[in-house]
Amino acid sequence: MKKCILLLFLCSNLFVLGQSKKLTLSEAIEMAKKNSPEYQAVLNQSQASYWRYRTYMAEFLPQFRLIATVPDYSNSIQRITNDEGQDIFVNQNQSRIDGQLAITQQVPFTGGDFSLISRLQRVDRYGDIESSNYSLTPFSINYYQNSLFFNPYKWDRQIEPLKFEESKREFIERMEDISLSSCQRYFSLLTAQMRLRNSQNNLATQDTLLQIAKGRFEIGKIAENELLQMELGHLNSQNEVTTNTISLKRTSQNLARYLELETEDIELFIPEKLVDFEVSVETALDEATTNRKSVIEFRRRRLEAERNLAQIKGTNRLEINVNANFGLNKRADEYDDLFQDFDRQQNVSVSLGIPIFDWGVSKSKRKMGEADLGLVETNIEQEQQAFEQEIYLHILNWSSKRDFLATSEKAKEIAIKRYQITKERYILGKITITDLNLAQQEKDKAELEYLNSLQNFWTDYYTLRKLTLYDFINNKKIEAENIIID
Repeated sequence: MKKCILLLFLCSNLFVLGQSKKLTLSEAIEMAKKNSPEYQAVLNQSQASYWRYRTYMAEFLPQFRLIATVPDYSNSIQRITNDEGQDIFVNQNQSRIDGQLAITQQVPFTGGDFSLISRLQRVDRYGDIESSNYSLTPFSINYYQNSLFFNPYKWDRQIEPLKFEESKREFIERMEDISLSSCQRYFSLLTAQMRLRNSQNNLATQDTLLQIAKGRFEIGKIAENELLQMELGHLNSQNEVTTNTISLKRTSQNLARYLELETEDIELFIPEKLVDFEVSVETALDEATTNRKSVIEFRRRRLEAERNLAQIKGTNRLEINVNANFGLNKRADEYDDLFQDFDRQQNVSVSLGIPIFDWGVSKSKRKMGEADLGLVETNIEQEQQAFEQEIYLHILNWSSKRDFLATSEKAKEIAIKRYQITKERYILGKITITDLNLAQQEKDKAELEYLNSLQNFWTDYYTLRKLTLYDFINNKKIEAENIIID
């Protein structure tokens, strides 16, 4: 029975190992760009920006709309004004059928709205005398403009495309954020795996050395104090294995959930170093100025401030509204009589608003708009300087991290070799356990520092990609894939 249980246990372990997922850093990043929760949020936001821009563009196309009321029935007492201008109460028992087809068009060059309307109405009266009336407007041309001195459509045609371009670049930047987050999670798990592996190797070594120490103690070659130190180190190694196992479980769950993997048994590979390439400050600044969202954002914010000031100037003094209408209409008791001898309908109205004395309100609004524009320009200038400084300092920092990676790799190789020599000398009885523990600690520290240097190197590289939206390895701009589904 025990043999069967052992066999089942071994088979289950083999099955779990068979389900392990092997990943490189680049594979983990590509998976995160398709499966992570952050990608879904970025995708939804980008699609919303796309359809918002599509809506804006469609608003400049002719809009066809059918409005129908079938029927509108009323049987109640209503107040009306008679021909003599007196208000009287009458009993209304009637129904109304109303159909209207309208075509509207925004006029971006003037800032007004143009419409063409065709309308048919029928009113049926009930009671002692039943009758029907018809009204037909075959066409009615209307034009309305709110202000002659401010054209909102002109400003929208400059600002809305910038918003859309800004959203596209924001999508690319947030995708690079996903790369950066994936890199950090990847190295967190890789560090946990290395810590666990080192603690397991140290425990195995401590177990072997403890047996050797016990044999030496029995024949009197070492003191009891050294044996007790070996036993203490063995217990500490057991605790480290337990602690690192829990840490590995937590970090593997974080990465598996982030990538939406079906297994938490993940085997990672230490990334190879990047090929040698140079990044000049001039190139990075040129690419960042061309590609970054912030550059478009600066232009958009400046235009919005200029639009607000233009609106204040256009509506703060002389206000002129224009409304014009021309068309044909006909009223008849019979439907067949609607299509002959049309009457013309036309009207033009121009309304003026001239402030005579407003206690300085108009001037205050204008000065406020000018101050807001000046503030925006000052903030943009400061942010642009900080933007360029961030890129410059990051390139310097990245170059130092690349040099530090080479030295930490060499230090790791030296520490490993020194530990192997020290362990052999301890087995031969030429050094104390203190020297061996010190060499082991320095080896573990050097390996972790090398992994930390490698993480900083790759993290800074993906940060550099985000700051410039440029792939310096392949010498090309980072572009977004087509994510819009019609």
